[in-house]
Amino acid sequence: MGKYFGTDGFRGEANENLTADHAYKIGRFLGWYYGERKRRRGDDTPARIVIGKDTRRSSYMFEYTLVGGLVASGADAYLLHVTTTPSVAYVARVDEFDCGIMISASHNPYYDNGIKLINCNGEKMDEETICLVEAYLDGELEVFGEQWPEIPYAHKEKIGRTVDYVAGRNRYIGYLISLGIYSFKGVKVGIDCANGSSWNIAKAVFDALGAKTYVINAEPDGMNINNNAGSTHIEGLQKFVVEKGLDVGFAYDGDADRCLCVDEKGNVVDGDAILYIYGKYMKERGKLIGNTVVTTVMSNFGLYKAFDKAGIDYAKTAVGDKYVYEYMTKNGCRLGGEQSGHIIFSKYASTGDGILTSLKMMEVMLARKKKMSQLSEDLRIYPQVLVNVRVKDKAAAQADPDVQAAVKKAADALGDTGRILVRESGTEPVIRVMVEAETEEICRYHVDHVVDVIKEKER
Repeated sequence: MGKYFGTDGFRGEANENLTADHAYKIGRFLGWYYGERKRRRGDDTPARIVIGKDTRRSSYMFEYTLVGGLVASGADAYLLHVTTTPSVAYVARVDEFDCGIMISASHNPYYDNGIKLINCNGEKMDEETICLVEAYLDGELEVFGEQWPEIPYAHKEKIGRTVDYVAGRNRYIGYLISLGIYSFKGVKVGIDCANGSSWNIAKAVFDALGAKTYVINAEPDGMNINNNAGSTHIEGLQKFVVEKGLDVGFAYDGDADRCLCVDEKGNVVDGDAILYIYGKYMKERGKLIGNTVVTTVMSNFGLYKAFDKAGIDYAKTAVGDKYVYEYMTKNGCRLGGEQSGHIIFSKYASTGDGILTSLKMMEVMLARKKKMSQLSEDLRIYPQVLVNVRVKDKAAAQADPDVQAAVKKAADALGDTGRILVRESGTEPVIRVMVEAETEEICRYHVDHVVDVIKEKER
């Protein structure tokens, strides 16, 4: 993992550990680097970089400073304005941009923000380019066989320009509408936009497909994104669906790359349930290439039991949609995702897409003529207990023989009725101990035993 960029971009509190100066320098580097790559191939046209942002107050600041850096380095910056992360990925790929930038901190509170870099294929930026960005931020850039204590500014007619590119966002909306193979007429759908990126996109898509659309949390003011709203606070949508007598509800996060569902009874249908419902639907139609659904190690034990029963194979990756997508690409898988609702349909998108996910769930409901609750009734989600333990050295704590013995004892006791997972946090000095079993009491017993051993060894 990089010094500044983690698995989901450069993220931090606006103007604390992610500043306007960082954004300007990132723009300076990307504008110069992609232009220089072109020049070295004999192409003298400017780099073309597309930018989207979410509804945070600081997103405007980061947009303007990124653009300042880009055009100062000779690139042309195309502005999608407020839009979703998956739309930036779509436009970067379809309209042949050199790269894309999304300004968002996803499900974080409004005072945080982030800069996500997307390559020309609509995928998360490769580590090699990320390392070059970080090296430039630290004044240690070495690329093209040279050291660059500073990179040149563009001059005269080589200075870049900005282009209003709202047409790209509209094209993305049209693409989503084209994926609706059934009419939604007569279906009452609730949508929670988290006061974020989907606020001016999701309703347009559902309305165009004929749904009777009911929307909450679609009045962004710069400071209410994800505030008791969206997929991380889904209780509001649960109540809304029941009170309004809706058929189904969908909740997105701040940049709309995630989706969680609510069935007609007000129950949450999380990412694991979405993978089960759509994986089974694909298998029934002979569309599940390789007969494999890609999950992360945090998917519920009950999902694997249900897959076993349905005759569906599964892969487990490290936590993070980046790793899910990498596995899918390498192995030709069509469906993968996370419990959090970050679902990737690789035939249609190169990243998680919350609105696309909701359209796909609508498709299953309409094709099977079933309510959402009926689609997930064969899936039993096991109780889960997760405890974080602060440690001095994550690797040493996990490798300790006594800790490993305690984990093995728990795994042996659980057998095929549950599982234990002990892993290091990617961002904190923390070991996460998680157990899933048939009852919460069993989970708690095994978690407490392993946690006690870890704490004893830390004394």
